[in-house]
Amino acid sequence: MPELRSAGRSTLNRRRVATALPSVLLLLALLVGVSGAAAQQEPQLPDGVTMRHVDLWSDGTRISGTLFSPPGHTADSALPGIVVSHGWGGTRGHLNQAYAPFFAAAGFVTLTIDYRGWGDSDSRLVLEQEQPEIGEDGTIDLAGVKVKALREIVDPLDQTEDIRNAITWLQGEPGVDPERIGLWGTSYSGGHVIYVAAHDPRVKVTVSQVGSQDSVGIFTEAGTLGGLDGARKLAIQRARGDAKPYADTAPAPGLSGTPAYTRMMSYSPREVAHRSNAASLFIDAENEELFDIREHGRAVYALLKNRVPAKYVLIEDIAHYDIYRGARQQAVDLAIAWYEEHL
Repeated sequence: MPELRSAGRSTLNRRRVATALPSVLLLLALLVGVSGAAAQQEPQLPDGVTMRHVDLWSDGTRISGTLFSPPGHTADSALPGIVVSHGWGGTRGHLNQAYAPFFAAAGFVTLTIDYRGWGDSDSRLVLEQEQPEIGEDGTIDLAGVKVKALREIVDPLDQTEDIRNAITWLQGEPGVDPERIGLWGTSYSGGHVIYVAAHDPRVKVTVSQVGSQDSVGIFTEAGTLGGLDGARKLAIQRARGDAKPYADTAPAPGLSGTPAYTRMMSYSPREVAHRSNAASLFIDAENEELFDIREHGRAVYALLKNRVPAKYVLIEDIAHYDIYRGARQQAVDLAIAWYEEHL
């Protein structure tokens, strides 16, 4: 039977895999992005865990990632794999420090990624002038041609496609069981993992941490761009060439990254969650300040609890960003226990 639980700050009654991180790392926040020296430091790896830089391709764009392998992992192994992705404005430097090494220590081959145009992943390029003549070999000489590099765009459709291509890459990694792939996402990516699982049957397990499960409310509730009508108007302008064909609106106040509002206006993991067959863990903050958890994590859990293994954990007395500080250890242990049970 599905289980609804409430957990406080107390230590979980199970084996801890993660070790305490320096306090400076625990102060890294999600929605404002993770940058600077702390994000660039080499992770402190648990005994036996190894890591290496990898490149993968998503819609023709090079995506930068880091692969963490469990102790004793070889090409002849058949271990489960996890794709770990960050939320709004986050990059894998934080994930490489605070999450991925400990998932690997627990026995999961773990891949972190920077979305296209974020971190050290390549950018999509958009012509800012008429396309030059195509050569006989199908190439274009871009010498002297002005192009726009799309950087730090918060585009949920691009980001979820990057996650799906990361799954494909991980399935081809020697020593990974391609039939046992899980996802982990936090905040905005806490919705991404639900969306991807609803569209991709390869996903067997998801962990959604303080996840935002609907972007339509940005317009219907917050009135951004004058509501959905304003977003649709902007989409029409872009389609007709009357506005730039990429996100050029102002960044959201206090957040890193420029929202792709015309892509967000129809993006709602909650609306497609019922298609998912993945075992799903939801971890929410009792004092969540960024959205109403009753309309996000709790609502999606209610949709899934009677058709797939599902669990909802409410961590008491914390707000959104506390999940990366004092409650980080508890959330990591919850995720590992869920993967151990279902992956």
